[in-house]
Amino acid sequence: MIRVLLADDEPLLRAGVALLLSHADDIEVVAEAGDGAEAIAAVRRQEIDVALVDIRMPKVDGLAAVEEIAVVAPDVRVIVLTTFGDEAYVARALRAGAAGFLLKDAEPTQILHAVRAATAGDAVLSPRVTRRVIERSLAADSASDQRAARARERLRPLTHREREVLVMLGRGMANAEIGQRLDLSAGTVKVHVSRILVKLGCANRVQAAILANDAGLLAE
Repeated sequence: MIRVLLADDEPLLRAGVALLLSHADDIEVVAEAGDGAEAIAAVRRQEIDVALVDIRMPKVDGLAAVEEIAVVAPDVRVIVLTTFGDEAYVARALRAGAAGFLLKDAEPTQILHAVRAATAGDAVLSPRVTRRVIERSLAADSASDQRAARARERLRPLTHREREVLVMLGRGMANAEIGQRLDLSAGTVKVHVSRILVKLGCANRVQAAILANDAGLLAE
């Protein structure tokens, strides 16, 4: 059973997400929090596998909570769930070790998938968020030939198959979708993604996607 913490200052939203998760046989909401401080206290006092954390909350905000949870309960997989798709929030959440970043207008199935994927050690990011982060990165330094050359050099260790997976990852595809496109199992794709991250020295999928974009792979 996947034990979930819901942290959001809107009781109605917490109730809605809790109701959604209650229909899953393998997921149980074991704690709720109305702010970041309560979320940190919850992971300290009980066993939690996945925390769904909002960004804008009173006292301690969600991003500060993600950073603290990474220290006091590093085994908890945190998914940032918010209405705010600002790239700066994404970057800080990922640097803090978040396992996923979803907007609150995500489909219910996406939230369920994100909880399960995070438990399995996979990072889940809304394709829309991934694209915005990549576009922001490109706009910040679109004319840097040096940056592109460095990115291409870092991609040299990848096999042909790993480059194919990287391109699809960079376009915001989940493992299952990549597997369908390449006729591979989701497990095999997960192995490829893990190897890609190690070879590229990237902490998460978005960093790998930005690198692929810098190298010009996503324009091909």
